[in-house]
Amino acid sequence: MSDTILASRDIPRGATAAQCERVRNIALALPGAEEALDRFAFHVMVKDKPKGFAWSWLERLHPKQGRVENTAVLAIRTSSVAERDLLIAHDPTVYFTEPHYNGYPAVLVRLDRVTTTTLESLLLEAWRIMAPRELRDLVLD
Repeated sequence: MSDTILASRDIPRGATAAQCERVRNIALALPGAEEALDRFAFHVMVKDKPKGFAWSWLERLHPKQGRVENTAVLAIRTSSVAERDLLIAHDPTVYFTEPHYNGYPAVLVRLDRVTTTTLESLLLEAWRIMAPRELRDLVLD
Protein backbone atom coordinates (compact mmCIF):
# COMPACT_ATOMS: atom_id res chain seq x y z
CA MET A 1 0.00 0.00 0.00
CA SER A 2 2.89 2.38 0.58
CA ASP A 3 3.48 2.84 -3.16
CA THR A 4 -0.11 4.07 -3.59
CA ILE A 5 0.28 6.75 -0.95
CA LEU A 6 1.11 10.15 -2.35
CA ALA A 7 4.49 11.70 -2.35
CA SER A 8 3.04 15.20 -1.92
CA ARG A 9 6.16 16.89 -3.29
CA ASP A 10 5.16 15.47 -6.70
CA ILE A 11 1.86 17.38 -6.85
CA PRO A 12 1.47 21.07 -7.64
CA ARG A 13 -0.67 22.90 -5.05
CA GLY A 14 -3.19 24.26 -7.51
CA ALA A 15 -4.77 23.25 -10.75
CA THR A 16 -4.62 25.53 -13.73
CA ALA A 17 -7.71 27.55 -14.56
CA ALA A 18 -8.27 25.27 -17.56
CA GLN A 19 -8.15 22.13 -15.38
CA CYS A 20 -10.66 23.61 -12.94
CA GLU A 21 -12.91 24.72 -15.78
CA ARG A 22 -12.77 21.24 -17.33
CA VAL A 23 -13.95 19.68 -14.05
CA ARG A 24 -16.60 22.37 -13.56
CA ASN A 25 -18.03 21.91 -17.07
CA ILE A 26 -18.30 18.14 -16.70
CA ALA A 27 -19.72 18.18 -13.16
CA LEU A 28 -22.26 20.95 -13.68
CA ALA A 29 -23.60 19.28 -16.85
CA LEU A 30 -25.00 16.52 -14.62
CA PRO A 31 -28.64 16.97 -13.54
CA GLY A 32 -28.97 18.65 -10.16
CA ALA A 33 -25.22 19.07 -9.69
CA GLU A 34 -24.12 22.20 -7.85
CA GLU A 35 -20.77 23.72 -7.00
CA ALA A 36 -20.03 24.48 -3.36
CA LEU A 37 -19.72 28.12 -2.43
CA ASP A 38 -16.80 27.73 -0.03
CA ARG A 39 -14.39 25.53 -1.98
CA PHE A 40 -13.85 23.63 -5.23
CA ALA A 41 -16.38 20.84 -4.68
CA PHE A 42 -19.50 19.44 -6.31
CA HIS A 43 -22.60 17.90 -4.82
CA VAL A 44 -26.17 16.92 -5.53
CA MET A 45 -29.01 17.64 -3.13
CA VAL A 46 -30.68 14.62 -1.53
CA LYS A 47 -33.56 15.37 0.85
CA ASP A 48 -32.32 18.96 1.24
CA LYS A 49 -28.77 17.86 2.12
CA PRO A 50 -25.73 18.22 -0.14
CA LYS A 51 -24.14 14.89 -1.02
CA GLY A 52 -20.64 15.42 -2.37
CA PHE A 53 -19.42 13.44 -5.34
CA ALA A 54 -16.18 15.32 -6.10
CA TRP A 55 -14.07 17.80 -4.13
CA SER A 56 -10.60 19.26 -4.07
CA TRP A 57 -8.11 17.41 -1.94
CA LEU A 58 -7.43 18.83 1.50
CA GLU A 59 -3.77 17.95 1.85
CA ARG A 60 -1.97 17.78 5.16
CA LEU A 61 1.40 19.40 4.54
CA HIS A 62 2.66 19.12 8.11
CA PRO A 63 1.59 16.77 10.91
CA LYS A 64 -0.66 18.33 13.54
CA GLN A 65 -1.47 21.29 11.32
CA GLY A 66 -4.58 22.02 9.31
CA ARG A 67 -5.17 20.73 5.84
CA VAL A 68 -4.60 22.93 2.79
CA GLU A 69 -6.78 22.83 -0.31
CA ASN A 70 -4.93 21.40 -3.32
CA THR A 71 -7.02 21.89 -6.46
CA ALA A 72 -4.50 19.97 -8.59
CA VAL A 73 -6.02 16.80 -7.11
CA LEU A 74 -9.69 15.91 -7.10
CA ALA A 75 -11.20 13.41 -4.68
CA ILE A 76 -13.90 11.50 -6.54
CA ARG A 77 -16.42 9.19 -4.91
CA THR A 78 -16.24 5.52 -5.97
CA SER A 79 -18.73 2.71 -5.48
CA SER A 80 -16.43 0.90 -3.06
CA VAL A 81 -12.96 0.81 -1.58
CA ALA A 82 -12.28 -2.18 -3.84
CA GLU A 83 -13.08 -0.09 -6.93
CA ARG A 84 -10.75 2.65 -5.65
CA ASP A 85 -7.97 0.12 -5.14
CA LEU A 86 -8.47 -1.26 -8.68
CA LEU A 87 -8.13 2.23 -10.15
CA ILE A 88 -4.92 2.82 -8.21
CA ALA A 89 -3.51 -0.56 -9.26
CA HIS A 90 -4.42 0.17 -12.90
CA ASP A 91 -2.56 3.50 -13.04
CA PRO A 92 -0.86 4.85 -9.91
CA THR A 93 0.47 7.81 -11.91
CA VAL A 94 -3.11 9.11 -12.14
CA TYR A 95 -4.79 7.67 -9.02
CA PHE A 96 -3.68 7.47 -5.40
CA THR A 97 -4.94 7.59 -1.84
CA GLU A 98 -3.75 8.69 1.58
CA PRO A 99 -4.38 7.42 5.11
CA HIS A 100 -7.21 9.93 5.62
CA TYR A 101 -9.24 7.95 3.04
CA ASN A 102 -8.63 4.50 4.56
CA GLY A 103 -11.95 2.66 4.47
CA TYR A 104 -13.67 5.45 2.51
CA PRO A 105 -14.81 4.93 -1.09
CA ALA A 106 -13.07 7.81 -2.87
CA VAL A 107 -10.00 8.02 -5.07
CA LEU A 108 -7.61 10.94 -5.43
CA VAL A 109 -7.06 11.90 -9.08
CA ARG A 110 -4.20 13.99 -10.47
CA LEU A 111 -5.96 16.41 -12.83
CA ASP A 112 -2.88 17.00 -14.96
CA ARG A 113 -2.66 13.28 -15.76
CA VAL A 114 -6.27 12.22 -16.30
CA THR A 115 -7.87 12.35 -19.75
CA THR A 116 -11.11 14.24 -20.28
CA THR A 117 -12.91 11.04 -21.29
CA THR A 118 -11.80 9.25 -18.13
CA LEU A 119 -12.68 12.25 -15.98
CA GLU A 120 -16.16 12.35 -17.53
CA SER A 121 -16.67 8.66 -16.71
CA LEU A 122 -15.39 9.04 -13.15
CA LEU A 123 -17.58 12.07 -12.42
CA LEU A 124 -20.66 10.50 -13.98
CA GLU A 125 -20.25 7.35 -11.89
CA ALA A 126 -19.61 9.38 -8.72
CA TRP A 127 -22.70 11.47 -9.41
CA ARG A 128 -24.79 8.31 -9.96
CA ILE A 129 -23.65 6.94 -6.59
CA MET A 130 -24.89 10.04 -4.77
CA ALA A 131 -27.84 11.29 -6.86
CA PRO A 132 -31.44 10.40 -6.01
CA ARG A 133 -33.28 8.08 -8.38
CA GLU A 134 -35.37 10.85 -9.97
CA LEU A 135 -32.17 12.56 -11.15
CA ARG A 136 -30.42 9.32 -12.16
CA ASP A 137 -33.40 8.47 -14.36
CA LEU A 138 -32.72 11.63 -16.40
CA VAL A 139 -29.36 10.27 -17.62
CA LEU A 140 -29.23 7.52 -20.21
CA ASP A 141 -26.56 4.81 -19.94
